Amino acid sequence: MASVTSTESATGRASRTETILLALGVAALVALPFFVYPIFVMKMMCFALFACAFNLLLGYTGLLSFGHAAFFGGAAYFTAHAVKVWGVGPEIGILIGVVGAALLGLVIGFFAIRRQGIYFAMITLALSQMFFFFCVQADFTGGEDGIQGVPRGTFLGLVDLQDPHAMYYFVMANFVLGLFCVWRVVNSPFGMVLRSIRENENRAVSLGYSVQNYKLAAFVMSAALSGLAGAIKALVFQFATLTDVAWQMSGEVILMTLLGGIGTLVGPVVGASFVVALQNMLATSFFPVTIATGAIFMVCVLIFRRGIVGEIYAFIERRRTDEANDHHSRH
Repeated sequence: MASVTSTESATGRASRTETILLALGVAALVALPFFVYPIFVMKMMCFALFACAFNLLLGYTGLLSFGHAAFFGGAAYFTAHAVKVWGVGPEIGILIGVVGAALLGLVIGFFAIRRQGIYFAMITLALSQMFFFFCVQADFTGGEDGIQGVPRGTFLGLVDLQDPHAMYYFVMANFVLGLFCVWRVVNSPFGMVLRSIRENENRAVSLGYSVQNYKLAAFVMSAALSGLAGAIKALVFQFATLTDVAWQMSGEVILMTLLGGIGTLVGPVVGASFVVALQNMLATSFFPVTIATGAIFMVCVLIFRRGIVGEIYAFIERRRTDEANDHHSRH
C-alpha cells in the first residue's frame, strides 16, 4: 500500500512539474518572436506538436507506429489543396486537414491494431508507404513538384496571416490547443485505461475493457493531432511536398520523441526543439544532418534511455527518495 501511495505521489509531482514547465514555456513563446526569427519558432512548434501527438500513441498507449508521416503529410496536402484550389479560409483548410488525417488514421488503425509489437509497426509503415505512392501519382498533390504558393489568407476574415507576427500567434494558439488536448486526454479516465493497456494489456482485457476500441481511439486521436501539425506547417511554409509523407518523416518524429522522453508531456517538445535547432544550425555547414541526428539517436539509446526530460525526472525522483530514506533512517 505504501509503495502504491508513493507511486501516485511521484506521478502527481511529475504532473505538477510538467504543468508549471508548460505554463512557463507558453509565457516564453509569447515574447519569443521579438527576439528570434518567427519562422524558425513556428517550425519548432509544428514539429513539437507532431511529436506530442506521436507520444500520445507511443508513450501512453505503448504502440510504436512507423507511419505517422501519412497523417502529417496527408493533412498538409489536404489543407494546401483546400486553401489554394478551393479558396477556403485557413481555419476551414486546417479543419479539412485534421478531419482527413483522422479518417486516414481510422483506416490505417483499423488494420494495424489487430497485430502487436513489430507486426503493428510494419503494418503502419506499409500502409504509410502505400499512401506515399498514392501522393506521387495523384493529380491534386502535384506529384514531385508538390503544392507550391499556398496562400495563408485571413483568419475568420479579420486577421491577415501574411503578417509574420499575426501568423506566429495563430500558430501558437493552435500549438497550445493541441498540447491542451494531449494533456486532457492523458489526465482523464480514458488516459488511465491507455496507461493500463501499455503496462499490461492482458490485465486490461481481464478487467473488461475493450482494448481494441481504446487502441483505435488513441490511434485516431494521435493521427488527428498529427494532422493539425501538418496543416499548420503547410500554411507556415506555404507548400506541401512528398518530403512530408516520406518514411523519413516518421523516423524523425520517433527520434524527437525518444530524445525528449517518451511518456512525458514536455519531453517531445524538448526533443523536437533540439532536433529542429540542430538541423537549422547544420543547414549551412558541410556536415551532413543525417549523420548528426543518427549519432544523437545512438547516444540517446545507449546513455539516455529515458530521454532528456525522462532522465531529469528520474534524477529528481532518486534525490527525493534518497532524502526520504535518510530522513526515515535518522528517525
